[in-house]
Amino acid sequence: MMYFIPKAVFPAIVFASFSAQATTISFNDLSVMPASDIQIIDCRSSNHYNGWPEDGATQGGHIPGAINIDANWINDLSPESLQTLLTEKQIDTRKPTYLYCNETGSQLLSSALNTQGLKNVSIIDEPLQNYTGELEALPKFQYLVSPQWVKDVVEGKQSAFAPKKGYKLVEVAWGPPGKYLASHIPTALYLNTNRIESEPWWNRVSDEKLTEIIRDLGIRYDTTVILYGRDNTAAARAASMMMYAGVDDVRLLNGGWTSWVNAGFTTEPLLNTNKDKVDFGKTIPANPELIIDIPEAKEMLTKPEDEQSLVSIRTWDEYIGVTSGYRYIKPKGRIEGSKWGHAGSDANHLEDFRNPDLTMKSATDITRIWQEWNITPAQDVSFYCGTGWRASSTFFYAYVMGWENISVFDGGWYEWSGDKSNPTNTGDIKPPQMMTL
Repeated sequence: MMYFIPKAVFPAIVFASFSAQATTISFNDLSVMPASDIQIIDCRSSNHYNGWPEDGATQGGHIPGAINIDANWINDLSPESLQTLLTEKQIDTRKPTYLYCNETGSQLLSSALNTQGLKNVSIIDEPLQNYTGELEALPKFQYLVSPQWVKDVVEGKQSAFAPKKGYKLVEVAWGPPGKYLASHIPTALYLNTNRIESEPWWNRVSDEKLTEIIRDLGIRYDTTVILYGRDNTAAARAASMMMYAGVDDVRLLNGGWTSWVNAGFTTEPLLNTNKDKVDFGKTIPANPELIIDIPEAKEMLTKPEDEQSLVSIRTWDEYIGVTSGYRYIKPKGRIEGSKWGHAGSDANHLEDFRNPDLTMKSATDITRIWQEWNITPAQDVSFYCGTGWRASSTFFYAYVMGWENISVFDGGWYEWSGDKSNPTNTGDIKPPQMMTL
């Protein structure tokens, strides 16, 4: 793959034309260095980092402790944005740094790091499949799929990760299928979120209605369901409901529609309709514990803090009551006893959980921000936001990270704050772990 750098973004790199080549080493050289004294950057795509094997490899994943900074992100980052990214990734400019991806990507990232003060950067000049140690991967990486995997499925190619009982690919968005009709991933059906949510609180529809919608899409419990969106939070909202219903194999396209476009893959226009008449094969919901309501949320909050986390996936200003985040939600604040799980710049974004290309941040990144608020996989954890979209996204991320006792609190802030008898709070607050110091 070729890399192109706009002069306005990194003029220093362009004018240098990579004249200052980084030192190259092998994995054997790396193995003799104390892990605490160095930092390793995996500059491949987040999909390969997560666990998807590269072409010709039998195993995916990354070197234990490696930090994911995809070299392809560099073209879209200003120097200031790159500095912010390195800070978020906890890159230490003083440590010897070792990169591995392809040669062009490694040189590109090495030069960019030099502009940020990292002068001791070396490149590992062999493919990761030559690494003889154990690799790390997301426990359920196969459910967060790459565009290449989706393309292979659409084209009917067989692999170890291919659907076993057929598939349904669905684009999910709010409202009529305007953009979808112009261009979508081949074979994709369309799901309007108005069909799966109902007023007044925009909670999930009844189980009977959900059964009808799933039947209309031609989905059985053993169908592989692949979801994506122009805004992938919509797809995640549908994913949580499919899992709640009892679909065994729900997959989310990592990065959504943007990742498909970035890969340069073919699209098609006009509407696809399901022609398969099937019975779901289970009583819906088969997994009712995956989406909870106000009574279960209240019950959760009666447990000790170390045993549960009702997690607010909302901006800091929403959490402390500066804004509600929504034009149609008037009350401001948080559910009393809930913990802040981060979100993004506003109610429509999730920068705290997404890389520059909108793929999921690494499990290390996400675990770090949750640990600060005493949110851990050993707890009973339920995510909420305003009406469920952002909460569903982090629910799915926690799912592929291997967290087990997780759910979406469907009513979220909207329904909770709609009853003035429900306890709420506003104002600044420190993370629970910080309070105990």
